[in-house]
Amino acid sequence: MGADVKADAEGDGPGTLPARWAEAVREAGGPTGPDTTAYGEELVRRWREEQRAYHTTAHLVAVLDQVDVLADHADDPALVRLAAWFHDAVYRPDRSENEERSARLAERALTGLGLAAPAVAEVARLVRLTTGHDAPEGDRNGAVLCDADLAVLAGTAEEYAVYAAAVRTEYAFVPADAFRTGRADVLRHLLALPRLFRTPYGALRWEAAARANLTAELAELTGPAGRTGPAGCTGPAGLAE
Repeated sequence: MGADVKADAEGDGPGTLPARWAEAVREAGGPTGPDTTAYGEELVRRWREEQRAYHTTAHLVAVLDQVDVLADHADDPALVRLAAWFHDAVYRPDRSENEERSARLAERALTGLGLAAPAVAEVARLVRLTTGHDAPEGDRNGAVLCDADLAVLAGTAEEYAVYAAAVRTEYAFVPADAFRTGRADVLRHLLALPRLFRTPYGALRWEAAARANLTAELAELTGPAGRTGPAGCTGPAGLAE
């Protein structure tokens, strides 16, 4: 989904979300057992809340898959995987503090599960980094998480259209004019970044396609058709990206 890999199907057995959560906690030095499993089920429930259309379990799986692809570029891929689990765990499209609330949730949950304080702090830092997707130079963990989260931007035209429609659905309560203005601002922010993707893999495989998709969407939003069309006919809201 989004670039080079497809999201795993959910269900029972190895490779499914509950199993991947338990493995991520174990790899990060946390415990296994009923408490860990129960919290993983709670996280999956959050990702399935009814207000979500793009930020769903499918997005979670896609990001986890991309972290696997990029794992060699991270200093601690186990902590990046945990950050992926939490990065949109709190998500309300009508609020602006989702990343901060998700980071605080990670701090409480991982501390409660017994992870070491430095590991908890790093996961929370990574979650907060997804607010602007602008990992500083040399931040290998941050580069992997941000690249994995933005990989959807580099999809085919068809994949990008699906993404667009899903995120617009999440922001259906936003009037058309306000949506176009806000989304255009987000696109300009992303396009102004020196690099969308900070890992060598992402820069090589995804940068050009993502910029082409973003540029085309911005032109659609700000052109005559975008300014005059009805609500929902233009590109994605994506206001949380």
